[in-house]
Amino acid sequence: MAVYATMNSPVGELLLTGELGPDGLALDSVSMSGGKKTPAVGDRTAAPEAFTEVIAQLNDYFAGERTHFDLEYTTGGTDFQRRVWQAVDEIPYGTTVGYGRIAEQIGASRAAVRAVGTAIGANPLLIVRPCHRVVGANGALTGYAGGLDNKRVLLDLEYARRTA
Repeated sequence: MAVYATMNSPVGELLLTGELGPDGLALDSVSMSGGKKTPAVGDRTAAPEAFTEVIAQLNDYFAGERTHFDLEYTTGGTDFQRRVWQAVDEIPYGTTVGYGRIAEQIGASRAAVRAVGTAIGANPLLIVRPCHRVVGANGALTGYAGGLDNKRVLLDLEYARRTA
């Protein structure tokens, strides 16, 4: 069954969507209000109780008590996107890497940097899959589906917690 919930956060309201099955919830998106590619709720059923663990882990992250997530989620995406997302999943908390580094890590050519950026932009699991940790070659904040202001908030939160 397709379900959804919302939660408040330091980066605004988050929309959580997932599939509820016999083994529990498989998260399929975390999006920010006002961000790009916010999925429509459509025929999904409001089921905040199904997202209790997701909400708890996100709250722990925002409180600086969690540096990675342990959640079930749907994979989706193309083979290339999944390779990029796997590399993004491996970026340590409180650090950033460039798009070129992700291309290199997955064995793609330097010319594939734009495709890497497109795959990162298609990430449906904002915050949980830390695409906010990917920056331009010169360290500049570039592109984020949740908006650059929110990317800055997330990076500042992680950096402050990592150096505290």
